[in-house]
Amino acid sequence: MDNTVTLVGNVTRDPELRFTATGQATATLGLAVNRVWTDRQSGERKEAVSFFDVVCWREMAENAAESLTKGSRIVVTGRLEQRSWDNQQGEKQYKIEVIADEIGPSLRWATATVTRNERRPAGEGGGPSGQSGGNGPSGGSYGNRPAQVPAPAGRGQSAPPQYDEEPF
Repeated sequence: MDNTVTLVGNVTRDPELRFTATGQATATLGLAVNRVWTDRQSGERKEAVSFFDVVCWREMAENAAESLTKGSRIVVTGRLEQRSWDNQQGEKQYKIEVIADEIGPSLRWATATVTRNERRPAGEGGGPSGQSGGNGPSGGSYGNRPAQVPAPAGRGQSAPPQYDEEPF
């Protein structure tokens, strides 16, 4: 069964970049998706907004944190993933997130300038060109990054997507 979603919407908060204990970059951001339609009965224009949390990993996480800001209109393709945790009262809490495979600017109402990042040699981090085969980087460097902080509760449990082809 396929679990692929594509969403187009506006970023609701600047991406928050963090690093797991193993040095893997992860970023989360909010996405608002509007749906507008005309009510057939009344002829009145209606609107509904859905909010999603988007999670991205590795180089995409760093690129998203550097490139996106609140209000940016983006296209996200990924998969839905549910995670759960116990709150302070011991009650089970659930959340569905979009684990991003691709994020790009929406060019319907704006223009964008794309700057291609330099590829890393194999063994220097994960991602399309430097896939280490594991769940984290293999001794690679993410540049000037903040001190490592633990991943938010429930994150980092599953491996990020594996890539089979070059991005360009």
